Order: sequence, then structure tokens, then C-alpha cells
Amino acid sequence: MTELLKAAFKVDYPGFNLDIDLQLPASGITVVFGPSGSGKTTLLRCLAGLEKSGKMEIAGQVLQDENTFIPVNLRAIGMVFQESRLFPHLNVRDNLLYGYKRTPVNSRRLHLEDIGRVLSLEKLFERSIDKLSGGEKQRVALGRALLTSPKLLLMDEPLAALDAQRKTEIIPFIRKVEKELSIPIIYVTHSMSEVLQLVDTMVILKDGKVVKYGPVGKVFSDIQLREAIGDEHSGAVLDTTVLEHDTEYGITRLDFMGQGLSVPIQDISPGQPLRVHIHSKDVSLATQPPEGLTSVLNILKTKVRKIGENVGYSVDIELDAGRPLLATITRKSLSNLNLQPGQSIYAYIKAIRMVNENL
Repeated sequence: MTELLKAAFKVDYPGFNLDIDLQLPASGITVVFGPSGSGKTTLLRCLAGLEKSGKMEIAGQVLQDENTFIPVNLRAIGMVFQESRLFPHLNVRDNLLYGYKRTPVNSRRLHLEDIGRVLSLEKLFERSIDKLSGGEKQRVALGRALLTSPKLLLMDEPLAALDAQRKTEIIPFIRKVEKELSIPIIYVTHSMSEVLQLVDTMVILKDGKVVKYGPVGKVFSDIQLREAIGDEHSGAVLDTTVLEHDTEYGITRLDFMGQGLSVPIQDISPGQPLRVHIHSKDVSLATQPPEGLTSVLNILKTKVRKIGENVGYSVDIELDAGRPLLATITRKSLSNLNLQPGQSIYAYIKAIRMVNENL
């Protein structure tokens, strides 16, 4: 049975109301995504225990309801903010140990050596804070939060202040924390690139309410969410496995649920996972496989799952390729193909994007 994080909050601020009811896996990385003012940070405040109204439980442990309220300092919840908020008068080691020393001995599951290894901080222990790069400071801030041995980690736009290179350095560490330490993470961001690289479960907020939540593949490819996700990102997120590299032609071959895909060559060993993004406008449809040669390398056999509203110049088609896939075609093409739900169809994919592009 999957352990759950259950949260239901109603918060009224002047000019803004948060009203949410969620049941999320108490594992993996849940990304909370939405425009500025949608309630992302307010939701984190509620989860941290900074708002006393509402209900919350993690893996069966009630943190607050009508009869219970566990204070912030007793919740075993770590927080990482956009600014590192490190103590400038302490070196890296002492910053890391700040929360550790204030955690009861019988609750200490993680130790300095563990965090130093996972976040590659061992060589920085004696360094002063003013000698660290922005990315190093965020790793120390992350390590300090982890050394409180949290059962849940909240991250509020932790990469927003970093440049593209530093973001690229930090993201693998966040994923590593979740995988090696098995700590569920709630991650707030407005960056779709961060979403694609990190997310297992996706929550989309708008005007203080949940538009949709669930596994990223299903949420991201929902034809009703184009406005919430943004036209430039509309499409599909596919988890694949690297099969082999064709160095002669600069191609990496991927396995997607038994079907093959080709992408520009990647510096990833065969057998390793690779997440890719396919924009809906880069998908064309055909009722038959090609009879002769074609320049399109990527063709997936799919079925029509859902047809979007037939208004304007184009229409979104939700496909089932074992995982959701989205295509945007013209209304004229829809008429010509006479598409119907359940119909077998071939998706011709003109471009596949790596999820770490445009950080």
C-alpha cells in the first residue's frame, strides 16, 4: 500500500484564498507548479505548519486536524529557500551541524558523513561561507536541512537565484537526495525545465486552487491544461532507457516501452534512464506506416485517446502510446484523417527535446 501525504487547507488572505485538498505519494519528488500568485508558497507555509487551520498527515501520522496541531519545530520537516540563509560567521561544517545538534539523538537518522558524501561536500567542510559559489551555498543549505533528519523536505524555488550553469550542477543532487535517502520532496517552481528534470508527481495551482495533480506524464499531456502549462511547453514527457550510441551519425538510440526513438547523441551510458520532452507541434499523424523511406526517424504506433475542442485553426489530440502523447494538428487534418477515439494511428515525431535544455 502506497504511503500518502494528505493535505487539506483553506486560508483567507486579503485578496487571496487558498483552498486545496490533495492526496500525494509520500515518496519521490512532487513539483508544485503555477504562475506567480497561484498559491505555491502559501501551500508550503501550510505544509510546514505555519498556518494552524486545515488538516495534514504523512504516512498515517496526523500533524494537524480539528484536535491535533504539532508545532513547526516538532514536525521533522526540512525547508530550503531561494536564498541559502546560511550563517556567515560559521564555516560549512558548523552550518551543516546547526540543525543536527538541535535534533534529538534518537531522531538522528542522517549524519554529517552521509550528507557530505551524497552532496559532495566533504572537501568544503572547513571553508568559510563567503568563499562558496552560489551553487555550493545551496548544497550546504540543502545539507543543513537534511541533517535535521526530516520525514519531508520542502523546497521553495531553491534554484531561482542561480545562473544556468549552477542550476545544472544542483539538479542532479536534488534527485540523488530523493533516491539515496528516500525522503519525499515537495518542490515549488515556476520553471518548466526544473519540472521536467525533477518531477514524479505534478501539482498545478491557479488562483489558490488545484487545477490538476497526478503522475507527470498524465498531467502534462492533458489536452485541457494547455493554458496552465503554457503553449511553449505543451506536449509529452516520456521516460526512456538508453540502448546504444551511433557515433558515426551522432545519434543515441532509446527504448520507449518496446518502441525505438533516436535523439542527438547523449553522454549517458547504455542502460541508463533518460527523460525526453516532445512538443505537441512536433508530432504529425498518419493512419498508415510509411511505405517507403522517410526522413523522420521517430515513428510511434499509438491510439487516439481524446480529441480536444474543435475551435480555431488547430486542435489537440491526446494519444495513447503506452504513456500519454500529445499532438497538435490543423482542423483540416483532423477532418481529412477522420480521427475517432480508439483509432490506431502513427505519430511521426519531428523533434525530441532533452529536458535539460533552456534552463
